[in-house]
Amino acid sequence: MVSSDQILNALRKVIHPEKGIDIVTLGIVAKVESDENGISLVLEPEKSNDPFISSIKSSAARAIKDALGPDAVIAAIEVKPRVAVDKKQERKDVLFPGIKNIIAVSSGKGGVGKTTIAVNLAIALARKKYRVGLLDADVFGPSVPKMLDAEKFRPEIVSENGTDYIVPLVKHGVKILSTGFFVDPSEAVIWRGPMASSFLKQLMSQGEWGSLDYLLIDLPPGTSDIHLTLVQEVAVTGAIVVSTPQDVALADAIKGISMFRSEKINVPVLGLVENMSWFTPAELPENRYFIFGRDGGKKLAEKMGVTLLGQIPIVQSICESGDNGVPTALEESPAGRAFMELADEVVRSVEIRNREQRPTVKVKMDKN
Repeated sequence: MVSSDQILNALRKVIHPEKGIDIVTLGIVAKVESDENGISLVLEPEKSNDPFISSIKSSAARAIKDALGPDAVIAAIEVKPRVAVDKKQERKDVLFPGIKNIIAVSSGKGGVGKTTIAVNLAIALARKKYRVGLLDADVFGPSVPKMLDAEKFRPEIVSENGTDYIVPLVKHGVKILSTGFFVDPSEAVIWRGPMASSFLKQLMSQGEWGSLDYLLIDLPPGTSDIHLTLVQEVAVTGAIVVSTPQDVALADAIKGISMFRSEKINVPVLGLVENMSWFTPAELPENRYFIFGRDGGKKLAEKMGVTLLGQIPIVQSICESGDNGVPTALEESPAGRAFMELADEVVRSVEIRNREQRPTVKVKMDKN
């Protein structure tokens, strides 16, 4: 029997003629089923009178047969109007009405390369033609500006209908806001918990993000008020936890996974990324030296019942690119390809999460 992933991968080849984006990314594919009777689809166009829906149906059928073979049986392709959402209510309940998926990138401890993963994942997704934003919420040590050679960038403030909006930096196809854009990197900034949370709320609510497929939020390491602020302010689609193979890092990763899975927060964990999985010398690209232990992240993922999204090696180019402001995901290299493969796994994990689980809601904490 054909899997849903196979069908969705085939349907990504179907591009909406007007929008220039595939129908899976646009959310037009509302339901996919495959049984003994064949393949069934439910399409929900954004507009009930979409003039392209007939051609999209034909293209969908053709794409499935091209991908799965001429013997693939298409039982039905049904078109249903999308349920209208009152815009006033939508803006009231959802901080980012134009953003499809909000992903928290977290780590149980510092020093595991969480920001490196967040930056390169964002760029890899953008290279795959997704609309991507990156919010550097690590208010205690924002390193995104340095990694993108943007330490001198200062955002423009624009006013619209009486409200001020912060215009993000756009670099390598990614919209970026960071607390580091508002402070001098040579000065120490001391944030009290409420100050840090308040500033993060401002970046989230006043950032001119527009329409995005993915907004990645790079959280501070560990667990803090920032994490609680995030889940109370926005409905987080899922969390990615970054670790290294070392036992001490894995122990903290367990805490991070458990935090998101706790009854009060209840944010789906999309998976685990094992960073610094092995060392590969530039002159010996086929060699692997497991200097921090072998497959610790893989074993933890199996133990915790989460997906291992990727294993990222240590190579000199990753370290150098972070310092030089040219992220590795831009390179056609083994490390660059590792981040592109990570992006594929994240997209797949988000699609499965959205298909099989209810939408996340904002967390309501007791004030007592």
